[in-house]
Amino acid sequence: MAIPCPLLDALAVPYLLKIALSALMIVAITEATKRLGLFGALLASLPFLSLISMVWIYWETKDTEKIAVFSLQVFWFVIPSLGLFATLPWLLGRFSFFASLALASMVTILLYLAMLGIFKLVGYDPFS
Repeated sequence: MAIPCPLLDALAVPYLLKIALSALMIVAITEATKRLGLFGALLASLPFLSLISMVWIYWETKDTEKIAVFSLQVFWFVIPSLGLFATLPWLLGRFSFFASLALASMVTILLYLAMLGIFKLVGYDPFS
């Protein structure tokens, strides 16, 4: 028989809520895409993950400076991530779904590395 631990139970609630909200977002987006196409794409394009992350960071730390830094970092890393969406449609016409997804992901990784190289050239450290 397990011994109840209120501290562990209290710590688990925020994580369970985070998991439930994340799962709900994924289900909403996939179902909207299956039924309404463009609306699903619109939902997926909204920065729900970033918004929810900012809410959790604020809730847990009340540190608005940390949120400001996070927001700027997300902004810079959204730019190379667009490579996935630009290359995937072209790749899907030539390769299987999973091969296309893997190749588009590799393009995105290369664009991330290029972005980091540009940051280094101009003296910007996105990790500080």
